[in-house]
Amino acid sequence: MENAKIKNLYTLEETIAGEYLGKFEYPWEALKGISDFIKEIGPTLDVEKFEKRGEDIWVAKSAKVAPTAALNGPLIIDEDAEIRHCAFIRGSAIVGKGSVVGNSTELKNVIIFNSVQVPHYNYVGDSILGYKSHMGAGSITSNVKSDKTLVVVKDCYDTKEEIETGLKKFGAMLGDNVEVGCNSVLNPGTVVGRNSNIYPLSRVRGVIPANSIFKDKDNVVKKY
Repeated sequence: MENAKIKNLYTLEETIAGEYLGKFEYPWEALKGISDFIKEIGPTLDVEKFEKRGEDIWVAKSAKVAPTAALNGPLIIDEDAEIRHCAFIRGSAIVGKGSVVGNSTELKNVIIFNSVQVPHYNYVGDSILGYKSHMGAGSITSNVKSDKTLVVVKDCYDTKEEIETGLKKFGAMLGDNVEVGCNSVLNPGTVVGRNSNIYPLSRVRGVIPANSIFKDKDNVVKKY
């Protein structure tokens, strides 16, 4: 399932977790270790650039954090990131350089690459969002199936391959430069390839190929 592999989704130089992610073939394999990775790397961060704000919480001095934002560790907020009013970071989160976590947005067990925007009323849980990806207002990652069974990644469009992840909680893996339209739901186990667009109000599941436009489940077209 080539479209779902880390090497085809992400520019690893665009995250502080690049070396960590490089150990895996598929991105969801990294979800269980995010918390431990943050605890390991946090104490090694440059004290000229980062300050420790609580237990297992490191915030870049150049980052802008609203006083109303809730920060829970383990957490790293990288340089020039912006955490806006009433953002709720529940922990096990890495927010990349220049990224925006907006008003009333909730993060949990995530790697947010550099220059990512989750700016308005988003929920991002058990997910990895690639460089310069953007989630429109109200779009969310649904990270638990309604029947509570383990998540299976399904390539519905190319190879028809399926991969059992062994995970109960798995949101979405967004490649670099993915655009998610407003009020869309990315169902558990969704993988969106690089440079793809998701129409507003979409319900997405499975592996969406790179350089595609998802209009609905029966209408996924290649960009030209």
